[in-house]
Amino acid sequence: MSAAPSGPVDLLVVGGGINGAGIARDAAGRGLSVTLVEQGDLASATSSWSSKLIHGGLRYLEQYEFRLVREALQEREVLLKLAPHLIRPLLFVLPHDASMRPAWMIRMGMWLYDHLGGRITLPGSMRVSFPHVEYSAGLKGDFRSGFVYSDCRVDDSRLTLLNAVAAREEGASIHTRTRFLEAKREGGLWHATIEDVATGTRRSVQAKGLVNAAGPWVANVLDRIPDDKITAKVRLVKGSHIVVPQVHSRGHALILQNADDRVVFVIPYEGKYSLVGTTDIAVGRIEDAAAITADETQYLLDAVNRFLARPLAKDDVVWSYAGVRPLYDDGSANPSEVTRDYVLKVDHEAGQVPLLSIFGGKITTYRRLAEEALGKLGPFFPGMKGAWTGTKPLPGGDVGHFNGFRDRMHARYPGLPRDVLEGFVRRHGSRAPAAIGEAATFEDLGTHFGAGLTQREIDYFRREEWALTAEDVLWRRTKAGLHMDAAQREAVARYLGA
Repeated sequence: MSAAPSGPVDLLVVGGGINGAGIARDAAGRGLSVTLVEQGDLASATSSWSSKLIHGGLRYLEQYEFRLVREALQEREVLLKLAPHLIRPLLFVLPHDASMRPAWMIRMGMWLYDHLGGRITLPGSMRVSFPHVEYSAGLKGDFRSGFVYSDCRVDDSRLTLLNAVAAREEGASIHTRTRFLEAKREGGLWHATIEDVATGTRRSVQAKGLVNAAGPWVANVLDRIPDDKITAKVRLVKGSHIVVPQVHSRGHALILQNADDRVVFVIPYEGKYSLVGTTDIAVGRIEDAAAITADETQYLLDAVNRFLARPLAKDDVVWSYAGVRPLYDDGSANPSEVTRDYVLKVDHEAGQVPLLSIFGGKITTYRRLAEEALGKLGPFFPGMKGAWTGTKPLPGGDVGHFNGFRDRMHARYPGLPRDVLEGFVRRHGSRAPAAIGEAATFEDLGTHFGAGLTQREIDYFRREEWALTAEDVLWRRTKAGLHMDAAQREAVARYLGA
């Protein structure tokens, strides 16, 4: 753990997921001094357990979440411009038959989805007849029609990491593997104790404001603050995903209506796979969401096999992951109907420094959540600058038209293998040259561990992105672990010494 600040900071942010990193970036760019602490690696919990989508949430229209959908659609447009190397447009196909929601209802929902967020740059929705050379690929032949609409995919963990990098470049201090232990108000400041997870070393941090962005652990943090007045509760909902060999060779995703009226996504993933998810299961503890169950796996397989021409079996699952969504408890009995909107609660009384706690939220709206958080904190920091994150690209995002940038990179580095260079470009955008360094040939990149991952890039992750372990590198900075065998993954662990 690097040294804690010697004097009071403006904000202490607890939690290094997408919301904590986004708030730290926004606050630091407004001129506030910021310290962020994260008990594990950045994006090591909910922010890497998502369905990897930047989307408006088509199904939320049925729950009348119009504000959330409108905001998410607007943010989809903003984020496409801020990080085009991480966020890519994606078409979704919804096959339809008479047992599903009526076609008129779907058409109405699609029209609303196209227009609710205002001007969009992505293609609008349309109805298509099957068989279709592209859109019915992989589907059973008994579907006669479907609907096509647009959303985006994202590398969720890298989006979180780049927000943390941007926060650091705006002056924030980022401390990973650092646990928040307790905090109390005293003398017009927060007095917090933090602990280095590896060594047990404890230090004190003083702050003028405290932000609880701990995600699933938001209630645990509140329990460590003796005088908080926040009564809102978090609802823990488990979501699991499986990865299978690609179900078709086309570039679109599928959105499939299950018999229980839920939807399941089938998303192109890592070139030769499909990502299938998600489940919605209420859990009482974070530990209950550590891994997918056999029943969840079967649920996902059954859901997609109603539609796929080639059925999937348990032996087709090459990887899975599970995690917990920390949703705001709105009292809904059905976990699928619990709001995905965010709720911000401020605990403040006259003469006291503020505590802001984050409940709920989705990765698509993290930037707007951060703006609202700073809006609520604004009265306590009268010299704070205004909103700014909607126009400044994230690190590596200033590439202009992405395909043109990628072509220029291939011309600049003709001695590097195409797949290796493609990994640098997708992960680092305009900062790829900084990660590549002076390398002109494949050999210049040092040891090749497999799946396009080289010694040069691992060193960059360690130097610039807080990576310490093989898991940090193989599953969050990259998804190389999915493409490697056990021996290759072990070689990365030996190199990192962890």
